[in-house]
Amino acid sequence: QVQLVESGGGLVQAGGSLRLSCAASGRTFSTYTMGWFRQAPGQEREFVAAISRGGGSTRYADSVKGRFTISRDDAKSTVYLQMNSLKPEDTAVYYCAASALPWLNAGRMSVNYWGQGTQVTVSS
Repeated sequence: QVQLVESGGGLVQAGGSLRLSCAASGRTFSTYTMGWFRQAPGQEREFVAAISRGGGSTRYADSVKGRFTISRDDAKSTVYLQMNSLKPEDTAVYYCAASALPWLNAGRMSVNYWGQGTQVTVSS
């Protein structure tokens, strides 16, 4: 069992930056592929970014490429999402996710555990 707790959300103006953190319980964090998803009001949850075990591979949604960076610190059992050049369309609840698979499956992340979410609001 893995518990994920996100933090770092908030209100920011367009063009600003935020860094989300996701702290995981358990001693097996390093064995999980980690990722971030987001869900805007009235929309489906969508993939944002993923990072493999060891951090050697990353993948981003086209909408955030070049602006967001995912990273992980296995010693702290934490995954981060650095978000720069934020846009109003980035407004959503952001969810941390963990997958027991070594990487994406057919380009999709198979999620075993979800965090509770943290709100990010970008004002214009």
